[in-house]
Amino acid sequence: MELIGSTLTATYARPKTSHFLPAISTMASSYRNTQPVLTMKPSANQWRTSSYYKSSSAIQTPSSMQQESLDLVRAKTMFYPSNRSALTTRYTPNDWYKSNQNNYRESESSRKSAERLRKDTIRLMQDREQLTRRTQENTSKNIGERLNDIVFWRSELSHEIDNMVTEIAILAEVKRRLERALAETEGPLQVSQECLYHREKRMSIDLVHDGVEKDLIKEVEAIKSCQERMRRHLDRAIAQLASNRAAQHELERDMSDKVTAQRIDDRCHHLRNTSDGIGYCRGIDRLDTSLSLPDSWSKFTDDNILQSQSERAASHKLRDEIEILLNTTSNEMWNQFNNVNVAFTNRISETADAKNSLQTHLAKTLQEIYQTEMLIESLKKALRDKESPLKVAQTRLEERTRRPNIELCRDNPHHRLVSEVREIEDTIHKLQERLMEAENALQILVKTKVTLEHDLSIKANSLFLDQEKCMSMRKSFPSMPRLVGYS
Repeated sequence: MELIGSTLTATYARPKTSHFLPAISTMASSYRNTQPVLTMKPSANQWRTSSYYKSSSAIQTPSSMQQESLDLVRAKTMFYPSNRSALTTRYTPNDWYKSNQNNYRESESSRKSAERLRKDTIRLMQDREQLTRRTQENTSKNIGERLNDIVFWRSELSHEIDNMVTEIAILAEVKRRLERALAETEGPLQVSQECLYHREKRMSIDLVHDGVEKDLIKEVEAIKSCQERMRRHLDRAIAQLASNRAAQHELERDMSDKVTAQRIDDRCHHLRNTSDGIGYCRGIDRLDTSLSLPDSWSKFTDDNILQSQSERAASHKLRDEIEILLNTTSNEMWNQFNNVNVAFTNRISETADAKNSLQTHLAKTLQEIYQTEMLIESLKKALRDKESPLKVAQTRLEERTRRPNIELCRDNPHHRLVSEVREIEDTIHKLQERLMEAENALQILVKTKVTLEHDLSIKANSLFLDQEKCMSMRKSFPSMPRLVGYS
């Protein structure tokens, strides 16, 4: 407060030194650098309650209003230089008292505010500490539950992978058996075709479409039909193996992802506030790299397992079909093989009987030819034997024609000679007819002999083809275990 009517001298340039209180500069120096000054923004006081400002504001009372009016009167009072010695201070005791009261009130208000702030802050820190601990425990619990889920699905995947590996091995073995069985059918097919080829070498009348040829054609068709069915099932087995391996690959890839996720989550589950390797990752909470949700995550693995189970079921069904096919085809080929062998046996027996009959007839024919030849020789001898009697009779008649005159009598000798000549000529004629018949019969017998001999050669050739060529090859037909794929 300036004194009106006084000049501003060096006396008021700085506060007057007191013997009781230290100088302002001294007090300021005693608190210098004791605590760093915190630069706060204007918004830093926004947390203070309204009571803080109410406590710090001046309360207008009647006494204070009276004091202010007195101060105003005092300020307007004219002081003269004679009063300077008595008025060396700038404030009154009332100002001093008022300043102290304000300081007390401000101190108490700031202390109360600080105390409230301290209590609120401690309570906030305790609450947040509990919330942080509880949240961290819940997160650890969730990670543990996630680990349990991963372990469960990993065990399911491992079990399914083991089943799939076993199924692939069994199906591969069945496939190899099917391949061996298919390879074994080539031999019987070649034997049947060669039998048909050899039987085409039959000659003449034996080149017939008999039961053997029909059964051989059926055998070839049956083997080709079995081969076609085996090839179809072999293609299906190859495709099924590819599907099984694809399902196994998906399971193993899912298992690998589960192992990696389990290792990462297990490490996260064991992380503590005192663990090594923890650090700040700014903005990681705003980065969403997830590709699935819990439902879609479990559904993905479940779908892989269901797909694998479906493929295993299809593979098991295919294995059963292949087993049934191998047994069916082996039975069909063996039954047809036996039918062909029975037909061959019957045909060989028939051909052998026919050959024996031909040989018997040929022997009889040869005997008859011999006898016919002997008959012809006898007839020729008989004809030669009739020449002399005929000559004698004709000579007698010719000589008797020379009888003279009345001696040419048709007497009994003449009649007898005539009848004798006629008898001899008739005998010669009949013998000649017999000779011609015998020669014709001989020619027929010779032709029959040639026919029988040719037929015998045909039968011998047929027997050789059926018995030596065909039946010798059919001894190498594979056994039943080899037809079903066992080595």
